[in-house]
Amino acid sequence: MAEFTLPKHSRVERGKTFRAPAGAKSVRVFQVYRWNPDDDANPHIDSYEVDMASCGPMVLDALIKIKNEIDPTLTFRRSCREGICGSCAMNIDGTNTLACTKPVEECGKGDVKVLPLPHMPVVKDLVPDLTQFYAQYASIKPWIRTQSSPPPDRERLQSPEDRKKLDGLYECIMCACCTTSCPSYWWNGDKYLGPAVLLQAYRWIVDSRDEDTGARLDDLHDPFKLYRCHTIMNCTKTCPKGLNPAKAIAETKKLLVERVGA
Repeated sequence: MAEFTLPKHSRVERGKTFRAPAGAKSVRVFQVYRWNPDDDANPHIDSYEVDMASCGPMVLDALIKIKNEIDPTLTFRRSCREGICGSCAMNIDGTNTLACTKPVEECGKGDVKVLPLPHMPVVKDLVPDLTQFYAQYASIKPWIRTQSSPPPDRERLQSPEDRKKLDGLYECIMCACCTTSCPSYWWNGDKYLGPAVLLQAYRWIVDSRDEDTGARLDDLHDPFKLYRCHTIMNCTKTCPKGLNPAKAIAETKKLLVERVGA
């Protein structure tokens, strides 16, 4: 009979509980994933009781309060606090989202569970290793590629109609929420580019100023890079910016079919 064992340090254990100070008026419990690569120990879930009466409304506010006032060893990424940079992407209450735009009151009545983005290597605590994600992004060459010389006295112009084609694409902040919610990426993350990168690829394919559309489509015409998408739609459901990566992927497939048909 075959025997299967989990990799070392893959079993998540119960951690410490940090009680709220006496007199706390509005306590919410945050269960936060903790793992330190310098310790030879399994990851664990620490529970923090936070007095929301003296805390901002967002999950990021609670995490900052925990780090500043309760446990300075807690590690997470954050920067803009406005849903612009994507640094604070994590799994909150079972959904990939941005901690800075996720209100605590939308997390239900029970404990708020905060985990790193799923199915990615963890650097420490809530910090995922996005090295492969960014390498895949770089592989699509996300910049305008042209053969013609630029106009000497002006920018490369674009009509309002062509500019409108970029709506729903340029707003992507590469937070990786969609990519790490995709089962196809969990299974084939080394070959499948994932929703975020494919949305970005389509953004440059439909940009009227770009002159390398054929090469971009050639690069995506691969059994794994593009076609591992099975339209599960997790990407669209979880995107904190309200974008639709699944539609961008479908439009890219249509362009490839039309080109073959032509």
